[in-house]
Amino acid sequence: MLTPDQARDIAVRLVEQAQAAGATAADAMLMADRSSSVSVRLGELEDVSRSEGQEVGLRVFDGQRSATISSSDLAKEALATLVERALAMAREAPEDPFAGLAPSELLLRDPPPELEAFDGEEPQPAALRARAAVAEEAARAVSGVTNSNGASASASASTVALATSGGFAGAYRASGFSNSASVVAGEGAAMQRDYAYHSTRHLADLELPEAIGRRAGERAAARVGPVKPEPGRYPIIFDPRVATSLLGHLVGAITGSGIARGTSFLLGRLGERVFASGVTVRDDPHRPRGLRSRPFDGEGLPARATDLVANGVLMTWLAESAAARQLGIAPTGHAVRGIGGAPGAGPSNLSLQPGPRSREELLAAFPRAILVTELIGQGVNGVTGDYSRGAAGFLVEGGEIGRPVAEITVASNLIEMFATLEPGSDLHYRRGVDAPTVLVPEMTVAAG
Repeated sequence: MLTPDQARDIAVRLVEQAQAAGATAADAMLMADRSSSVSVRLGELEDVSRSEGQEVGLRVFDGQRSATISSSDLAKEALATLVERALAMAREAPEDPFAGLAPSELLLRDPPPELEAFDGEEPQPAALRARAAVAEEAARAVSGVTNSNGASASASASTVALATSGGFAGAYRASGFSNSASVVAGEGAAMQRDYAYHSTRHLADLELPEAIGRRAGERAAARVGPVKPEPGRYPIIFDPRVATSLLGHLVGAITGSGIARGTSFLLGRLGERVFASGVTVRDDPHRPRGLRSRPFDGEGLPARATDLVANGVLMTWLAESAAARQLGIAPTGHAVRGIGGAPGAGPSNLSLQPGPRSREELLAAFPRAILVTELIGQGVNGVTGDYSRGAAGFLVEGGEIGRPVAEITVASNLIEMFATLEPGSDLHYRRGVDAPTVLVPEMTVAAG
């Protein structure tokens, strides 16, 4: 796999070639990665895979016209051909008055922060198989578990480099390790399945496979014998596993491109209170060992910790340069991109900050509530905020988690949900998007 220095040098040379060939501006992104994965089922090896590759994407501008092209061949001749084709495509593209690189005066100039994103460990397939097997065995050992969907363990590493004709060139390396298990409990038509997983940047931070497997088994067993509550209005408590989806809806509503098109239910709400007082949503790209940590964004701008929502008030849109020009603002340092296409906008390590009450206190806040642990379907209207999704979880009575529930629908509007939700104090940083337990005081519940 390419080192960061090697990847950065290739990206820089490609941009220089594009400019020499007549591009008025250009940027190049290179990604190199390797990954290994082993899965087992019912104690037997099911799959072993390993991949290693590299790909570079070149975006060129001919005035206000642009085109993007990519290649996995990094040979000198292949890159020369890449430049020629990209320029030919750009000259045939329509003009876009908002197209262009990030302003050069805003590019990252300081040394990037240390993110602790890379662990040089590369477990052998035998070690990955052993970890997967232990997780599955622990899951199957839980009383009530009757079958297995399998368990897996993986390890990966990647190098990312970006260079622009505006004067930016940077690269970084990251690694990843994961372990998961999925099992079935119950028999026949009463069967229920559930899972557990954990992903980290460093192998030493990965949860023990026994704990992952046991949690998967206990979750599946607890779901056997679900009931359907009477339709009506209920307090809904979102388990951290699904509470993160509410942050996804927030991000979709504050992305600059959607605001520019006028297709967001939060249009016109910048600077207004959209959550309850005390609620903060934070984006932190510099969290050490964070799963989405990055030293710079997809356009070479500094990545900085930002409160998207502070004390309930919406503080910013998420805008790459093109959307920022449409909105008449500066780009916010949230550009994200792959090898192909122009950058979009998105967060890094996103989290709903904890509130004062514990999970137990939220569970006991109402005589009767529903704890949602799974959401199904995509029933969210990003223009109006209308929210309706299939769900499963548990009845909560007197603060105690009781019978499982399944095949229900929970519905409301995100404007109302955001304005009234309360985060618990049990925030743990385990994913790229994290949230504590969240209480929404009232939603409509119907049979699925």
